Amino acid sequence: MARKRSEKIMQRILSGIQPSGKLHIGNYFGMMKPMLAHMASSELYVFIVDLHALTSVQDPERLRRGTLEAAADFLALGLDPDRCIFWVQSDVPEVCELTWLLSIVTPMGLLERCHSYKDKVAKSIPASHGLFSYPVLMAADILLYQPHLVPVGKDQKQHIEVTRDIAIRFNNTFGETFLVPDGEISENTAVIPGLDGQKMSKSYDNTIPIFADEKELRKKVMAIQTDATPVEAPKNPDTCNLYTLLKLFAPEDKMAEVHELYVNGGAAYGYLKQDLFELINARFAPARKRKQELLDNPDYVRQVLAKGADKAREKAMKTLQLARERVGLKY
Repeated sequence: MARKRSEKIMQRILSGIQPSGKLHIGNYFGMMKPMLAHMASSELYVFIVDLHALTSVQDPERLRRGTLEAAADFLALGLDPDRCIFWVQSDVPEVCELTWLLSIVTPMGLLERCHSYKDKVAKSIPASHGLFSYPVLMAADILLYQPHLVPVGKDQKQHIEVTRDIAIRFNNTFGETFLVPDGEISENTAVIPGLDGQKMSKSYDNTIPIFADEKELRKKVMAIQTDATPVEAPKNPDTCNLYTLLKLFAPEDKMAEVHELYVNGGAAYGYLKQDLFELINARFAPARKRKQELLDNPDYVRQVLAKGADKAREKAMKTLQLARERVGLKY
């Protein structure tokens, strides 16, 4: 049975992100913005999942550079390392042992049903054991820190369900060990459309990077796919990815005007793309400057991550010790 959650304890929230490429606005609205919102009122755990990234990134220099950049991204966007625990996944080796302990109660059928593995193999990503067992490592990432809540994108919902299933199986087999966490998915930003209308993803090469310079950003926004409906004709805002992206950045009064243009005619995609470009550029320009300052001082970023790893290991070692005792590895 899962541990009961005490209302007197500050809610513990955890999430991580891969350093496998440039962070994009789908990452920001799906995971980063919700995490930053929790920083003031929760016990926040944020980490960079470099072990997971190895399933798709096997260029050592690219992984090292991506990890440092991902850390700078978080810090530039407002993550305060003094108000949370912020670290790199591989700096806490306890996660690997816990992955094995969880593996022994994870049915093959549970992993075989995971959509992410099937989708990635269909996209010609090599079918490795690491890719197949990815959800078990993700479960260890989560359960090691006993969080109450895990904010994720809609595409990760199944992995949270798998984590809960594994935690319950372990608790039922060996005794109460893990808090069974809940997933948090914002229905308003669960799926952020990319340039082609599909889910924004590095795998689809359809992203709008958070830290793109003005020239690249304008090029990306202008490449958003729209239909051939004439300007004067009514359009359906619910099926337009440009409209969906505008809603993320434009104030309510602006979106009310845009909505009228869509339903009554007069929405000119070119002008709306220019509006979107200006809104995105204004939102992230200060963070873009801060990121460059951080990358110019990489030793500071490394020190922040090292301190965070020390704090994370304190929690991780307690959980792993309990799990080891439960399965009989302490004698």
